[in-house]
Amino acid sequence: MTDSQPIIDADLAQFMQRGISLNIGSSGPDLRPSVARALGCVVSDDRRTVRMLVSATQSASVIEHVRSTQRLAAVFSEPPTHRTYQLKGSDAHVQRATDADLAVVRRYRHAFVRELEQMGYPPKLIYGFLHCPDTDIVAIAFTPTAGFSQTPGPKAGQALGAKP
Repeated sequence: MTDSQPIIDADLAQFMQRGISLNIGSSGPDLRPSVARALGCVVSDDRRTVRMLVSATQSASVIEHVRSTQRLAAVFSEPPTHRTYQLKGSDAHVQRATDADLAVVRRYRHAFVRELEQMGYPPKLIYGFLHCPDTDIVAIAFTPTAGFSQTPGPKAGQALGAKP
């Protein structure tokens, strides 16, 4: 997109902050990849900055890679429909989670459990793999510089904002 328009439009910002599957990835200087599940997402009001909320313990490799390369990719996927988007940035940095971030994580956990429960997954199982103490949660903030539709089908891989 242009400097005047963020890559993320209002509909995508809303989608990203729902109870959907959230994953992040990075790579080290040696290009060895790392991946982790995120526990929430906060899109800034101007839609130019994204904060991915993660367990520092469970995301240790990604955090190490972000600290050394500042690269981050984030994937947002709706399990029942496979509607999926990917954002990439090269200025990622780790921040402390705020009280507002922790509230986002609590809402996200409940929303994601409801999403997967409709597909037959037991809530206890989902809460189990989303669990971590609040003191372990950190934010990884980045400015998306590229975005892509990754929904299976003819538009998979199409840049966000591109005309078909």
